[in-house]
Amino acid sequence: MTGLAEFRPVMLVTGVLVATLGAAMLLPALVDLAADNDDWMIFASSAMVTMLFGLGLFIANRGAPKGLSTRQAMLMTVISWVALVAFGALPLHWSGIVPSYTDAFFESMSGLTTTGATVITGLDTAPPGLLFWRGLLQWLGGLGIIVMAIAVLPMLQIGGMQLFKAEAFDTAEKILPRATQISMSITLVFIAMTGICAIAYMVAGMSADDAVIHAMTTVATGGFSTKDGSIGHFNSSAVEWIAIVFMVLGAIPFLLYVQMLQGRFRPILADDQVKAFMGFLAVTILAGWMMAHFSENHLGMDGLRHAAFNVISITTGTGYASTDYGLWGPHAVAFFFIIMFVGGCAGSTSCGIKIFRFQVLVEAVRQHISQVMYPNGVFRAHFNGKPIEDRVVASVMSFFFLFTASFVILSILLKMSGLDTLTALSGAGTALSNVGPGLGEIIGPAGNFQSLTDTQKWLLAGGMLLGRLELFTVLVLFLPRFWRS
Repeated sequence: MTGLAEFRPVMLVTGVLVATLGAAMLLPALVDLAADNDDWMIFASSAMVTMLFGLGLFIANRGAPKGLSTRQAMLMTVISWVALVAFGALPLHWSGIVPSYTDAFFESMSGLTTTGATVITGLDTAPPGLLFWRGLLQWLGGLGIIVMAIAVLPMLQIGGMQLFKAEAFDTAEKILPRATQISMSITLVFIAMTGICAIAYMVAGMSADDAVIHAMTTVATGGFSTKDGSIGHFNSSAVEWIAIVFMVLGAIPFLLYVQMLQGRFRPILADDQVKAFMGFLAVTILAGWMMAHFSENHLGMDGLRHAAFNVISITTGTGYASTDYGLWGPHAVAFFFIIMFVGGCAGSTSCGIKIFRFQVLVEAVRQHISQVMYPNGVFRAHFNGKPIEDRVVASVMSFFFLFTASFVILSILLKMSGLDTLTALSGAGTALSNVGPGLGEIIGPAGNFQSLTDTQKWLLAGGMLLGRLELFTVLVLFLPRFWRS
């Protein structure tokens, strides 16, 4: 297959996804209609435009060959995400809540990639449909990320994700007959978890609309809030503890929840990745608690709550803030900058480098040291009780190199665009790790991204896409070899 014929399956899938997004726009239209807000017309017209474009693409490419090659899968992933972001920005732009399409695109990209960086101020008085749309974007993005991590990325053998290929589809055969059923089971788990989280928030004192939107962005580890003060606005320890629980649940592989529903509890208890993630959180929360306490900002149990909330929020890439942790001292700034990159587990809604890659790296280093000490010995790196293939180690090493290179280049470009060093470094880190708030006065937990220039916003939006699609999927499109038959 060469030429345009090769693009047909890609356009077919993109058309279906765009039309689905258009249908989803009718939900915030109903929310505005129920609240007697005229913005429902903006969502209705955005939905019409989006659905017409999506259905047009679908009809034009009907009869395209089924199945995708590796090249088509990579193209489909990037093109569909960019198309969804571009159309997701329409209601934001047409509503006038942001001054330009650049701002709307940035907000939409931040939503669908579950980053949580925002350019909107005055959220407390924003129309209800618009707040619901931001939450829905993150919720759909979180669900899309899980499905992508289970079905697409392992097939493309990207960044060591092939570790989960056999596992995902062995599991599929043992538990459910087809991958589509796995996706359906995960969707149902995702919906149920969101519902339980919303009810918990309501019990803790949130209004129904705030509870539903925050539940969507908590489970998706996204971080968009309905308030300028984020979760800190509610000034409620109950709300923060609920958020802590569901941020952690959102950062654990959703396939494990499907197995639990089948009555198999051992996988979640025995999973190396989950154990390492929980261990990492325990150590970093303790460190954060010490900083909060000794800076005399939050003492005793109050300090533990704020440390647990903000450490989990940044590590999982949710990006909620309950307090300005930049005030906990210069060491706290460095601490939060480092944990920003870690991320949660593969196959969850979480972002960042991901725990399993650090585990593979440690195993590879341990194997190398053993080989140096005992040249005639035979040593194998293991993950989840299985030997790690050399090409998986190479793939993970390549990911670390590319992540570091992308971070350095993006930081330099942001610095050249006029940002100070801390803002440029943390901006690049927060975009690539899909975290949300950066550090410093401008984009820190107490600020937002509105005052940045259009160039800086486009650079950061590109960084968010790069980080969310695991680098390789996007960067490979820039290789001339990729486009040759």
